[in-house]
Amino acid sequence: MAAGTAQDFLAIANEEWTWRQKEFGDDEDGRRGVAASLPDVGAEAQAARLARWREVKARLAGFDPSAFDPENQINFQVYKAQIDALEASQAFGDWQAPFNSDTTFWGEMASTSERTFRTEADYRNYLAQLAQTPRYFDQQIANMKLGLARGFTPPQATLTGREKSVLAVSEAPPKETPFYRPFSHWPGGFSDALKAELAAKGEAVIAGAVIPAHKTLYGFLTTTYLPGARRTLAAYDLPDGKAYYQSKIVEFTTLDLPPSDIHALGLSEITAIRREMQAVMDEVKFQGDLPQFLHFLRTDPQFYVTKPQELLDRAAWIAKTFDGKAANWFGRLPRRRFGIVPVPASMAPYYTAGRGGPGVYLVNTYDLPSRPLYALYALTLHESAPGHAFQMPLAEEQVDQPAFRRKSYISAFGEGWALYCERLGVEMGMYPTAYDRFGMLSYQAWRAARLVVDTGVHTMGWSRDQAIQYLADNTALAHHEIETEVDRYISWPGQSLSYYLGERAILKARGKAEAALGDRFDIRHFHDAVLKLGSVPLPILTARVDRFIAEGGPSPYPPQDV
Repeated sequence: MAAGTAQDFLAIANEEWTWRQKEFGDDEDGRRGVAASLPDVGAEAQAARLARWREVKARLAGFDPSAFDPENQINFQVYKAQIDALEASQAFGDWQAPFNSDTTFWGEMASTSERTFRTEADYRNYLAQLAQTPRYFDQQIANMKLGLARGFTPPQATLTGREKSVLAVSEAPPKETPFYRPFSHWPGGFSDALKAELAAKGEAVIAGAVIPAHKTLYGFLTTTYLPGARRTLAAYDLPDGKAYYQSKIVEFTTLDLPPSDIHALGLSEITAIRREMQAVMDEVKFQGDLPQFLHFLRTDPQFYVTKPQELLDRAAWIAKTFDGKAANWFGRLPRRRFGIVPVPASMAPYYTAGRGGPGVYLVNTYDLPSRPLYALYALTLHESAPGHAFQMPLAEEQVDQPAFRRKSYISAFGEGWALYCERLGVEMGMYPTAYDRFGMLSYQAWRAARLVVDTGVHTMGWSRDQAIQYLADNTALAHHEIETEVDRYISWPGQSLSYYLGERAILKARGKAEAALGDRFDIRHFHDAVLKLGSVPLPILTARVDRFIAEGGPSPYPPQDV
């Protein structure tokens, strides 16, 4: 193998990372500004990206990372996993199916309006983005046509109603679209004349570019794409489907496991979790079996609120309760705070119960009878702190790491950590009632059931109804949420496998550290060591904890920094 230094590797990686951010317009995160353009997603640009990643992959093969220092060995493994996943996704043509039941390119574009606009440049860049909407949508339509031609689409059964958010924009006056939101409130220091100018230009570009593009997209979706989407469900039924699904297992779990092994693990874990569920049923002295208990949870009014604000208030209380416990479980806390906001109405009917990240915890207040309070504690720990809105900002704060590591997200680590936080809530005393602990167990079963459902649908011929029934039998999720979740698994192969496999890796590593270190084990040091990694493949997590044990379990931070 040809030799190359760590500096040579970092030069390649940093150059590609900078290029990648410009390609996708992801160089801004809403705190520093708004990008001035929408990405080029046309076929020529897609071919160029594939060529670039293949070239980088070939160059990486010339390095011997074992000769690097420990930190750059981690950097290399993280970066190589990124490039491998990007190259595989591009080669299989994921760009020809640019939306699924959970996430849409038009919804992602609209989300820019929810950023914090601070400068005149932010507004003028945003206006430039809006003006490019017809070009961007036309490219996506052309890509979808290529996918249709070779049978590479999400399953038709998972796309029902997804066109409604497009129709809502196409029929609304400009000022009533989400795209006008930045022009309805302003940062300080803007003159009345500047506000009037920007608002007028915003209204004009929404009327002249954004709304017509949505009308065109709506017509294509309703007359061509949705009727022509494939009728099958399995990833195995896609072109080169077995290899495609295996690539998604590797991408989302960072482990190259056979689907049959994942399926068997899910069945085994469900059995174990059901024993824990039975213990809670005994504790509350419920007279009946699990199906009867699940029916009780789904229908008893004591577990539900009747007003959206009540759900938001409960979520805020839970998040603040964790704040009072955080210092006992973590040495380093993130500097960035997060807000709690409802999921936008345009996407709420098809969105998950909640989602978190840097600066935000989204809570879905749509269809309140499907939003049980007994699940809200686990949901909040997962999506806000110490889950996504805690882990991701901490990763960004690791300024000694390269940007491709600080700003990337590996699902197995990030989702595994967030699911681990749900179980950690028991130790932290976060669940005030047995019903809340059952909600946590229901969420554990939900993620274990994903191992069964995802592999069942994509490799074993499971039907949508079969997947729905399995979740209904093994979790306390509301039926509305079960249906939206199953559609997500069907249209997003492999992603749902990351949660439980990631959590198992963290729990296994922690158990090993506790056994090896005994009285020297400090949970704060363990959590800090894990979170300081950022977001890494699971084998790197395991190796880091082995080093943590060998070093005697120290904090990864100098004393004055925690």
